[in-house]
Amino acid sequence: MALADAKAGRRNEAGIAAVLGILKQAFGERFQTGESFRAQHTHTTTYIPAQLPDGVVFAETREDVQAVVRACAEYKVPIIAFGTGSSLEGQVNAPQGGISIDFSRMNRVLEVNAEDLDCTVEPGVTREQLNTYLRDTGLFFPIDPGANASIGGMASTRASGTNAVRYGTMKDNVLAVTAVTANGEEIRTARRAKKSSAGYDLTRLFVGAEGTLGVLTSVTLRLQGIPQKIAGGACAFPSVKAACDAVIMTIQMGIPVARIELLDSVQMRACNLYSGLTYEEQPTLFLEFHGTDETVALQSAQFGEIAAECGGGEFLWTSNLEERNKLWKARHDAYWAARALAPELAALSTDVCVPISRLAECVAATQADIEEHGLLAPIVGHAGDGNFHVLVLFDDKTTEGIAVVEAFVARLNARALAMDGTCTGEHGVGQGKMSFLEQELGGAVDLMRQVKQALDPDAIFNPGKIFHTN
Repeated sequence: MALADAKAGRRNEAGIAAVLGILKQAFGERFQTGESFRAQHTHTTTYIPAQLPDGVVFAETREDVQAVVRACAEYKVPIIAFGTGSSLEGQVNAPQGGISIDFSRMNRVLEVNAEDLDCTVEPGVTREQLNTYLRDTGLFFPIDPGANASIGGMASTRASGTNAVRYGTMKDNVLAVTAVTANGEEIRTARRAKKSSAGYDLTRLFVGAEGTLGVLTSVTLRLQGIPQKIAGGACAFPSVKAACDAVIMTIQMGIPVARIELLDSVQMRACNLYSGLTYEEQPTLFLEFHGTDETVALQSAQFGEIAAECGGGEFLWTSNLEERNKLWKARHDAYWAARALAPELAALSTDVCVPISRLAECVAATQADIEEHGLLAPIVGHAGDGNFHVLVLFDDKTTEGIAVVEAFVARLNARALAMDGTCTGEHGVGQGKMSFLEQELGGAVDLMRQVKQALDPDAIFNPGKIFHTN
């Protein structure tokens, strides 16, 4: 399915040639057309084949972005925004060629309003860079997708991560954006007020649009106070169902867990081998609580009781920073740990999300599917949200190997949709999930096309992503 949707589009050769000349004159050495530069600005974290842009502009200011958009708009040449390249569904590929705008040099924190718990950053700022900058303010930005992604990319894919169960996703934490639209003008979608009833919610229109409606030039974010106390730990369960039952009970009882991650037995084996852990190779929950000394102790004890009731083992928790970091480093390295199980194979990382009450059923059915078809595919999930990821290891050198994995992905998505879930909880649609979006939303995709046509009539912004425009 993904390869079919990632087909190359029709190229505007004359327009591309004209824009290459304009940008070379305007940007000098900040515009590169060498193959190595272009190859670095396409997709490397998925099995979808790379589709290179024709040139790369290293933007340093919003005026740079406007200049690129105006040139490309005049000649109807595609524009692809590039943050760190960590997206997983082909979002930064250039199926029609065009110009990649690299935001690595637009990486300034523009404003921090500590009293209001917000900040404004340029799109190239990464989440780790932002939290390092904020450290002395007593504040932090909680969205943690694992990779050190750029804020612009996280906003564009509506990313989330391990903290989402408590702090929400990017859609909950972006207060406003500025974006350059198809006429080359910069718009601001909202002010910094915590709420507004002033017109359409344009902020959320751009958050999750995957760069198909315009190019972000700044993002205003909601911040949180660094907790006085953080405690975390792990607990093994005899089955995925038992672990999910514990998650559901924890959420329903209103225990304010900050992180609650599910790793199946295959993923636990991978993490033990890769990260030097010694946990039981059973379905396991990794948890973290934020608060005061008293509240994290109480919440940890409450979860321990729930785990015991659901047949889990002892919940061993700690507030020791080094021990917690080791635990979460292993969780964030889960992708590399899984790949190390069979380094000779390619990997496809995919995700779905279902109502939390259906999570155990969906994961168990997916495990049965994996076993039936003889696949090697560890599972890890943001259990508090009903979102889980499958990393399928497969032979991408043969047509048969690709067909097997794409058939599995199709069944996984059909399973999630049958449970009133979604084809992607946080990876986005990109090229890889276009057909599943049609299955999920039906006629609503036609409305998306109308919005796209209204804001980007010549389809210059990241064409060939989310849905086909013709």
